[in-house]
Amino acid sequence: MKLVVPRETRADELRVALVPESCKKLIEAGYTVAIEVGAGEAAHFPDDAYRAVGVTVESDPAALLGSADFVLKVNAPAVGGAAARNEVDWMRPGALYLGSLMPLRNLDAVRALAARRVTAFATDAIPRTTRAQSMDTLSSMNSIIGYRGVLLAASALHKYFPMLMTAAGMVPAAKVFVIGAAVAGLQAIATARRLGANVTATDVRPEVKEQIESVGGKYVGIELSESASAGGGYAKELSEADKQRQRELLAEQCAVVDVVITTALIGGVFAPRLVTRDIVRRMRPGAVIVDLAADGGGNCELSRPGETVMEHGVTILAPLNVASGMPTHASVLFSRNLTNFVQAFTKDKTFQLDLGDEIQQGALITRDGQVVHERTKEALQAAGSGGARAEPQA
Repeated sequence: MKLVVPRETRADELRVALVPESCKKLIEAGYTVAIEVGAGEAAHFPDDAYRAVGVTVESDPAALLGSADFVLKVNAPAVGGAAARNEVDWMRPGALYLGSLMPLRNLDAVRALAARRVTAFATDAIPRTTRAQSMDTLSSMNSIIGYRGVLLAASALHKYFPMLMTAAGMVPAAKVFVIGAAVAGLQAIATARRLGANVTATDVRPEVKEQIESVGGKYVGIELSESASAGGGYAKELSEADKQRQRELLAEQCAVVDVVITTALIGGVFAPRLVTRDIVRRMRPGAVIVDLAADGGGNCELSRPGETVMEHGVTILAPLNVASGMPTHASVLFSRNLTNFVQAFTKDKTFQLDLGDEIQQGALITRDGQVVHERTKEALQAAGSGGARAEPQA
């Protein structure tokens, strides 16, 4: 069975789906592995490192994808538009796909995969269970995002993070407020604490209070009229009454800190607007906001995804694809996640479809010409697709 890794084409993407150490494991498990020339270069994995472990390096991406039994990628495949590179059209019907598809954000790619009759798995849809933890790219990448978000904040802030005793007197520690305490938020709390900041944090799921405190943060929250947990470690949208109480809490906390780091996503996909213009206006001059939910639209009303702006004396960073900024370790972790998924379902040197398995069932997006993932079907219908079945392509 041939596993194929094409070069990533997103402009700000430096990661690669498989690194040499993972390729070696998969080859030992009986797979043939091929990559596109230069696929790992940006992450500092040269072609020769792949060749050294038995990987074939190919220069023609269309031929490479056309020969694949299983395509592994970081991002959704390139489709349609003005791009000369239409990766889905190059895949053969019946092929398998695995990567961080983000299907609710990439509906065109989902339609194309279904139309091409590709069986597509999204690692960002893998159930958050103990058994699936080693395959969960969302958690791996969010850990990097939380870490780097704090470093970005520390670089932008006109103060030290730690309390320092100097010959000129004491410098007080910076105050950091983290909004959202899933993987990225918890890593941000832990990193800010390691740098010496005083950290408070909030989340709409009060059950995470103990986790916040375990990594050195102080929990602040509101009493909710109904649960905000959507299961699987995700949050759902609040009622209007709870939103108002949350806005009051956020305004109070943001006004007294030096740094605000936002990580909140609804269902792990879309960012609720939590930090309003009025909240920013009330913040301290020189304060910094790092909006780590920019890929989902941003938590701050004034964020401009992909840009850094100054508003009301506050610096607002809204970086995109943050994990790609640490491409070597991000690629290593992503690659291990994909490898663990493939190896978990390998038998007789072949990947075995088992749609009764909870992991495959949860991650499956397209199969036999149809979109089978419920939330993605709903999104397609809401977008006016006329249903979940895609029209066949020539």
